Amino acid sequence: MIVNQFLILAALLFSLGIYGVLVRRNAVLVLLSIELMLTAVNINLVAFAQHVQDALHSGQVFALFVITVAAAEVGVGLAIVLLIFRNRASANVDELDLMKW
Repeated sequence: MIVNQFLILAALLFSLGIYGVLVRRNAVLVLLSIELMLTAVNINLVAFAQHVQDALHSGQVFALFVITVAAAEVGVGLAIVLLIFRNRASANVDELDLMKW
């Protein structure tokens, strides 16, 4: 397959992720949108690694690293959202003004 198809798919996924982060008010949906952006990065990494065809498969290694970081990010993010939901009974990011006096 041509690498351009993967780049277009990754650009669409990344754009959907940015749209979700900017428009959505629910913290869980914002986390899911961030996951979409990380998936787009993984598609780019694997597509470029296949296109360059290096002997070390560095694109796949970086993709695995990004998957690991994404899993940790989701775990910590969902724990934070869960604690905020317990304290405020809402996961709306507009109502998160805990740092304000």
